[in-house]
Amino acid sequence: MTDDILVRIEGHAGFISLNRPSALNALTLPMVHAMTEALLAWRDDDAVQCIVIDHADGRGFCAGGDIAFLRNSAINDGGVSGRKFFHDEYQLNHLLFTYPKPVVAFMDGICMGGGVGISQPGRFRVATENTKFAMPETGIGLFPDVGGGWYLSRLEGRVGQFLALTGSRVAGAECLALGLATHYLPSSALADAKTRIASEDIERIDGILSNLSETPPDSKIVETIVQINRHFASDKLEDIISSLEGDESEWAMKELATLRTKSPQTCKVALRQLAESLKLADFADNMAMEYRITSRVLVRPDFAEGVRAVIVDKDHAPQWDPASPEGVTDALVDDIFATLPTQEEWKPL
Repeated sequence: MTDDILVRIEGHAGFISLNRPSALNALTLPMVHAMTEALLAWRDDDAVQCIVIDHADGRGFCAGGDIAFLRNSAINDGGVSGRKFFHDEYQLNHLLFTYPKPVVAFMDGICMGGGVGISQPGRFRVATENTKFAMPETGIGLFPDVGGGWYLSRLEGRVGQFLALTGSRVAGAECLALGLATHYLPSSALADAKTRIASEDIERIDGILSNLSETPPDSKIVETIVQINRHFASDKLEDIISSLEGDESEWAMKELATLRTKSPQTCKVALRQLAESLKLADFADNMAMEYRITSRVLVRPDFAEGVRAVIVDKDHAPQWDPASPEGVTDALVDDIFATLPTQEEWKPL
């Protein structure tokens, strides 16, 4: 067990609270294991009727995974420990997705990467005025994993592709508008919501959250859906860039500038990932696919270089390899998506 996860039973609710505020509650392997252990223990425990996932302190619900650890693995052990982290994290994601009891995730604060993976499987996903949701992985040479392909590909129009490529942050009101959140509550109402969820009939969870909800502010992303759907319509990165280049509006120029800072390799991977995810009927198949991608992308040059540029040296000047979309061949992307040897394939718990 680890002090970075606080586990308790209150009333008939099992609480899992992330408690690593110095790192915005970014997930480590011990945290993944502690969450998995609690969920497995409560799955057949009649005293625990629902699960609450929140954070104990700080401004981040969960900012992602332990990126420094993963980079160290890519550089020093050929990705062995990094693949172990992703393997077990994806098992946790799948366990939450298939959990037989209601899961309520309070996305109060930063919710990125790994935080998306532990909140989106929840039957109830609560956003607040503090919520900042994003899948920013293309900026560090990764891709929107932890089930990101499944969730983003099923959003309205081409919003998922836009979020996957640009890593744009969306606020709590936007999460509600897009369906990434089921409810929007003021943060001041969260303590009351949790107390009532733990004490009242679990069939009342939706009603409890609805009664405490407030009308969110206007959603900015909804105002740009027409532009998003037009410019991000293609599954070919070069087409998206060309479309943005042909639009001199401030919005298009901003998104084009953002897109040009991202790893061309992982942008192309993300586009194929979302296209393939949308064809799948089983979340386990999605996670198996994402694990294959992770196993390859983790040890390719862009991941270590992206983390160096953003987290280590913070010069924000990554040297991507390949450096351009044209340099990322279909054969390279095919290799990244190829099946693994049978004994290395990901499997759910």
